Amino acid sequence: MQMKLMLLTQVFATLFMVGLIWFVQIVHYPLYANVGREQFPEYEALHNRMTTWVVGPAMLVELVTAVLLPKYSPNTSSMLAWTGLGLLIVIWISTAALSVPAHDVLILMVITYRSLGTD
Repeated sequence: MQMKLMLLTQVFATLFMVGLIWFVQIVHYPLYANVGREQFPEYEALHNRMTTWVVGPAMLVELVTAVLLPKYSPNTSSMLAWTGLGLLIVIWISTAALSVPAHDVLILMVITYRSLGTD
């Protein structure tokens, strides 16, 4: 029963994250085009801060369950659990190495653009 609950928790957290990522990619990011240059740095900073409160708990649940699943998996599914953990590590690394810096660049680009007075 404990294993089943852990697996269902992992699946729920992962599906939540997938849905959230699709929403952000399809709805939220295209709306960036409607934010004025003057407001964009503040808007982007708020986006980053508020998004953290939504994705943080789900990411932590996903991570904790992914770490625990290999330990409690039956031998027949141990490799699958290790693969899932490995993929999650890749996702975390790509988020830290690609997504977070990309948002930082967005803010810096607008601040630089503003400071050049090229409105």
